[in-house]
Amino acid sequence: MGTHRRQAWAARTALVAAAAALLLPLVEGGVTGLLLLLLGVAGLAVTFAALWWTLSRRGVPRMAAAAVALFTPVAVITLFARANLLWVVLLSALLWSAAVGSGRYALRTTGLRRNRAREYRTPPPRRPFVLLNPLSGGGKVERFALREKAERLGARVVLLDPDRPQDVAALARTAVADGADLLGVGGGDGTQALVAAVAAEHGLPFMVISAGTRNHFAMDLGLDRDDPAACLDALTDGVEMRVDLCFAGDRPFVNNVSFGVYGAVVQSPGYRADKVGTALELLPDLLSRQHGPRLTARAHRKVFEDPHAVLVSNNPYRVDEPFGFGRRARLDSGRLGVVAVKVDSAVDAAELLLAPGGFATTTSHDVVIEADAPEVEAGLDGEPVTLPTPVRCRIERRVLRVRVPRERPGIPEPSPRLDWRRLRKLAAAVGRTAAPHRSHHSRPQPPAPPATPPVA
Repeated sequence: MGTHRRQAWAARTALVAAAAALLLPLVEGGVTGLLLLLLGVAGLAVTFAALWWTLSRRGVPRMAAAAVALFTPVAVITLFARANLLWVVLLSALLWSAAVGSGRYALRTTGLRRNRAREYRTPPPRRPFVLLNPLSGGGKVERFALREKAERLGARVVLLDPDRPQDVAALARTAVADGADLLGVGGGDGTQALVAAVAAEHGLPFMVISAGTRNHFAMDLGLDRDDPAACLDALTDGVEMRVDLCFAGDRPFVNNVSFGVYGAVVQSPGYRADKVGTALELLPDLLSRQHGPRLTARAHRKVFEDPHAVLVSNNPYRVDEPFGFGRRARLDSGRLGVVAVKVDSAVDAAELLLAPGGFATTTSHDVVIEADAPEVEAGLDGEPVTLPTPVRCRIERRVLRVRVPRERPGIPEPSPRLDWRRLRKLAAAVGRTAAPHRSHHSRPQPPAPPATPPVA
């Protein structure tokens, strides 16, 4: 069965499964099923509203809202179970999952990797320099013997001292002055960005070692986040990619810079030790605008007035698809991604959670963040910083030469958006998916002349 025929049958499967998922509760439950479905939607809205009150209130109101958020789903599930319709809900969910999976397969273009960055073959470095943070990722440097492997592959390795702060950019510049022809970092994304800026400044290749906690930059480069030692294979069997590097003012970043709520939360001294507790303590004042400056974000022709949070990213993140949420399909488009969030009520929160694609988004070559204060708190690749306002964020396209292993997991292709109109067209394409029909009136074509042999 050819690709087109398989896609046509997948489209038909998606349409049938979607119809069955929508009709099953009505056919099986009748009026009762319809009423319970409406009750379920209302319960979901109440749950999201209660979650908003939990985040934006303190004391007894917060505890009451948290209780409502926990009780409402349990009550809705109990009502479905008593009506003997819980199995219908579960089966409808499975059918809808099958519809989404089949629909994405039908719309997927096979055999193409349009978002894959171009790779360049370059000779291995002769004098690589590698900087390792032994505390990153809960001790990955020691656990994966990164220092030992890097030294076996000919790298000069420097371990950061956990007992005293060090200027990693200055260490990288000293290494360049000593003749280093590659700069590598095993640490968090904030450390990666500082050394990446030095590498870009001197036109040297940069190597990422996924020794941090989350390793977002390494993930979007297609590196192996479960085995940081595999990243060191780039020293002997590697290729180069050209990716973008961004700046907020004069501070470099490889992932994103956040202003507003998150930028204020990460400033707290207790955030590293207790992220949830710190956020719950600070969010009521931040969400009610009793603390923090009022922001305005200007991106090309779009203006975002008074948002609670603004995230500016090195290339846009996906925010419209749950399985790809927070990932970047590419790092070399030369455009900043901008996501602005404004949530002034429980209704706004419910709308945002029910439709994640409702974020205010755009892309631009530069973004200006204004505030009614001389300085603004921000989270720069997860690190707390304070920047003078206005803050101009800019992107420098393909200035960073990233050396990666030739063999690596890679970046999964983003799933296509579900387009039901296209699915209907694919499902109806019966004749076009079959082999071309040859008319009995057509005459056979003469055989092609033999090919001329190439000139020796």
